[in-house]
Amino acid sequence: MARVLFIVSGATYWVLKDGTRHATGYWAEEFANPYKILTDAGHEIVVATPGGVTPSVDMMSLRPEMVGGNDNALALEAVIRSAEVMRRPLRLSDVRLDDYDGVYLPGGHGPMSDLAWDADAGRLLTQQLTSGKPLFIVCHAPAAMLATRIHGESPFKGFDITCFTNEEEEGVGLAPLAPWLLETDVQEKVGVNFSRGPIWGPYMVEDRNLVTGQNPASAAILGNRMLEILK
Repeated sequence: MARVLFIVSGATYWVLKDGTRHATGYWAEEFANPYKILTDAGHEIVVATPGGVTPSVDMMSLRPEMVGGNDNALALEAVIRSAEVMRRPLRLSDVRLDDYDGVYLPGGHGPMSDLAWDADAGRLLTQQLTSGKPLFIVCHAPAAMLATRIHGESPFKGFDITCFTNEEEEGVGLAPLAPWLLETDVQEKVGVNFSRGPIWGPYMVEDRNLVTGQNPASAAILGNRMLEILK
């Protein structure tokens, strides 16, 4: 069975353009769906965060209206409650990538607050990308690609990717308040080739060993793709 590293944001808020704090964390279904898919198949998950802090779920991501009803919200909550690995994460600085068969980053606005600037996250993403081993990143987590830049150059330059779109950021009401927009910055500052699917619909892009997903609805298809690759 495979061992998969989940690199999860440890942020609890995101500072907006006007200086106010927007409560955030990781997005429930982006953790829970791939976690359940992989663990149900017998694979082992290890979680790492900046500084080894216990990650916080974005409470908005557990609202029934955000996840298609009360039953879905309760199911996500049950997965998160059962995931003991979330309560004893490793420090990113202590991670040895040789110990893992794949790496996955769930989103939520948390990565916009911490992983985008985290040197350890940048180092691990660079190592995983260049190793040729699977690297899966969804929604806002491609923000961590910004931390891979050295003297303005990123190893992700020229890769085909997707991520949470500016239109989706407008849809949740945060685009005018955001200090920066992910779709814009990964293109302008990392130099990726960006594509997208319909708003809120599942959409996945695979380029060499890098697989990215657009939004929360894409997390399950990334989880299933991980399952195929790790078999």
